[in-house]
Amino acid sequence: MTETILIIGSIALDTIENIRGKREDLIGGSTTYVTVAAGRSVPVNVVGVIGNDFPDEGLEIYQRYANSLVDLECKEGNTFRWGGRYGENMDSRETLFTDLGVFSDFSPRLSTVNKNVSNVFLANIHPSLQLSVINQMAGKPLIVTDTMNLWIETTKNELLKVLKKSDILLINESEAELISGTNNIDRSAVQLRGLGPSTVVIKKGSSGAVLFHGEEKVSIGAYPVKDVIDTTGAGDTFGGGFVSALASGGTFRDALIKGSALASICVEGFGVESLLEVNLEEIKKREKFLHSVLCS
Repeated sequence: MTETILIIGSIALDTIENIRGKREDLIGGSTTYVTVAAGRSVPVNVVGVIGNDFPDEGLEIYQRYANSLVDLECKEGNTFRWGGRYGENMDSRETLFTDLGVFSDFSPRLSTVNKNVSNVFLANIHPSLQLSVINQMAGKPLIVTDTMNLWIETTKNELLKVLKKSDILLINESEAELISGTNNIDRSAVQLRGLGPSTVVIKKGSSGAVLFHGEEKVSIGAYPVKDVIDTTGAGDTFGGGFVSALASGGTFRDALIKGSALASICVEGFGVESLLEVNLEEIKKREKFLHSVLCS
């Protein structure tokens, strides 16, 4: 049985610089990556805001991958813009500029249909906005939360309120250490689960991810990518694949495999380019490879 996923995060126009070149006004933001990743296989409803400068190309992407855009607001003004420059190995990133535009006073208001969905993905966004969405839900959906070091460092108290109401936390190694105070993944997961989420997934970039749930611990490597073009949004893409597998009735193992497979595709192009171009056969091939490695 497939269930609907409500996604809230940022919708942006990105400028990205790395050793492979520079691209401007790429359709980006955490919501975009999660929507494209998850919307291939499950119904996705989007809540967010864009300016009236948002390009037709971006609207076409959302119309293609989203089931409902009833809570996507279009306001007079500029869409949120972000610029970043990556180091030679693409592990380090410098933010060049952040122009919030219409995102600066965004306050999500959910329609009745979105208050009653079965799954909520809180993509990387200010914790106060994540909490606002949680508090508007009518039932008890599965809450999957992603975050970043900025919110851990500047709005930790609000983030802890979100975590208390979350079922699954997706977080990378450095962020996990920042919250827990330890660089030992196992001890960090114990502390993170003590904050609320029963399941914690610690993302390790090119080294894969580890999931902790009860006594269960599942590790997965990353699909070997020969030519990395752009790592922006890989974590968001992983999250979209992960939650879509769960919404389709898959196991945690299935979710890790799907998330890792899609993330490997994401990094092979700028922005969401590779995700838009990939076919189902290629996704299945990567999932099969990861399954064989995970189960060997």
